[in-house]
Amino acid sequence: MATLLHVKTSLFGENGQSAQLAKSFVDKWKVENPGAVVIERDLAKDPAPHLDAFRVTALNTPSEARDAEQAAVVEYADALLAEVKAADTLVIGLPMYNFNIPSQLKSWFDHLARAGVTFQYTEQGPVGMIEDKPVYLVATRGGLYAEQGQDFQVDFVKQFLGFIGLKDTRVVLAEGLAMDSHRDLSLEKARAAFQ
Repeated sequence: MATLLHVKTSLFGENGQSAQLAKSFVDKWKVENPGAVVIERDLAKDPAPHLDAFRVTALNTPSEARDAEQAAVVEYADALLAEVKAADTLVIGLPMYNFNIPSQLKSWFDHLARAGVTFQYTEQGPVGMIEDKPVYLVATRGGLYAEQGQDFQVDFVKQFLGFIGLKDTRVVLAEGLAMDSHRDLSLEKARAAFQ
């Protein structure tokens, strides 16, 4: 049975442009995969904690040496990772805030990036350990950045995902959404990608 992981990050919930476009993707995917499972991870409503010294230490402490609090941190990170591994496809709603990704998404990434678990260092450089699968990035932004050399959103996410093994990233971009001259056409083009 096919499984989709839908990662939500819009601070505006279902009213966010990235959320609405990602929902269009999910709806189409469900029609194409009847009876499939959709896992939702809403990082705006239920954010992953930001890393601090305690969490980093817990994630790097050998299992036999962890205390109960450290074990709880690892259990939480393992649950996030299990959702990624269980999915055949991922879709990530990816709004741009202040030139970059939502901090909640960065915190989720920080719980996924674990040496010896999701990546390893080799003589040839780092190698991702998560089995590759399609990841759709539904990226939205108010301004125009793609052609300006100022895309610190999509490029960063693609680099991170590739680092842990998810290299099959596919981008649906809607930009200029705060500009009357671009908004409607940009949204129309993004929606067309799901038809």
